[in-house]
Amino acid sequence: MADAASATSGHGEELEDPGRRDFIHIAAIAATVGGAAAIAWPLIDQMNPSADTLALSSIEYDLSKVPLGQQVTVLWRKQPLFVRHRTPKEIAEAANADLGRLRDPQPDSARVKPGKAEWLIVVGVCTHLGCTPAFGEGEYNGWLCHCHGSVYDTSGRIRGGPAPKNLEVPDYAFLTDTRVKVG
Repeated sequence: MADAASATSGHGEELEDPGRRDFIHIAAIAATVGGAAAIAWPLIDQMNPSADTLALSSIEYDLSKVPLGQQVTVLWRKQPLFVRHRTPKEIAEAANADLGRLRDPQPDSARVKPGKAEWLIVVGVCTHLGCTPAFGEGEYNGWLCHCHGSVYDTSGRIRGGPAPKNLEVPDYAFLTDTRVKVG
């Protein structure tokens, strides 16, 4: 009789098996989690960098193509990269600058690799509003941003105008005496 009482609710209806109820709850939770993952995955995946960006995350450049006193502009991460072969005069001007008078004080030696002071590599984007400065102009014979008047010296340090910081020096390494890898 006790078995019959446990199988009915008293109104003649049969009660659900607790094992079946647990299975239905687990299946519903699993379906919900699976649906949420199916919706979230495309949103998360679209935040990954595109293949063309990954291909440009680092570049190699042959420095033998840059004569003394000249610079080349190469594209790196969709931005101009200035590769400057500095003259001894430019190096001396940059090294002898009064750091106390600089808005973003940084010695020239911190902006170039040891033993490679003739090579300055900077991102060619003005730190004010992202314009591309021109070389060989301005009071310090470095770069001048014509858009708003920011002036950089031969080490890419801000010397005047509205730009708050120096031109950025990317992470780079010399692979050989004439080959550099940026990024």
